[in-house]
Amino acid sequence: MALKSTIFKADLALADIDHACYTDLQLTLARHPSETDERMMVRLAALALNAHQVQAMCGGDGRIGFGAGLSSPDEPDVLLSDFTGRARLWVEVGQPDDKPLAKACSKADQVIVYAHGPAAEVWWRGIAGKLARLDRLQVWRLPAADVQALAQLAERSMQLQATVQEGVLTLSGTRGSVPTEPLRWK
Repeated sequence: MALKSTIFKADLALADIDHACYTDLQLTLARHPSETDERMMVRLAALALNAHQVQAMCGGDGRIGFGAGLSSPDEPDVLLSDFTGRARLWVEVGQPDDKPLAKACSKADQVIVYAHGPAAEVWWRGIAGKLARLDRLQVWRLPAADVQALAQLAERSMQLQATVQEGVLTLSGTRGSVPTEPLRWK
């Protein structure tokens, strides 16, 4: 019998001061049995860091949300689509291969990778040259200690506040507050 995803609910109050985006989001995160709390919370952080793009890329007439995740490798972890269904922003979490990223760049206006984990630097050294030609791609690194701290905020039902100021995301919940500053690699 196949294991089912665990459902997490998050009410996220977002104050993105850098982009003048203030919104409340009711999110459902399906955590695949093989997904860690770290990866799930990086997906949530990626959505918070890019929620302002609904206005910036779609003039407010778009939808940002989670893709099918690990259960569907052809879908992004976070997707912003406009009212026509066109993929405007495709976000991947982890250390994806170059070919799926090239394919994503052909499908979306912009692709962002949030690399994390102890092997992120090794992954980047091995793939940076292959990704250099992808002009629609950005690659960011989240510090490993921050990702571990983000995982401590995970609860089945979460009340979270996210503040983005001067490039720093601070995610706060009942279990504490975690600031993280993504580092841009590409």
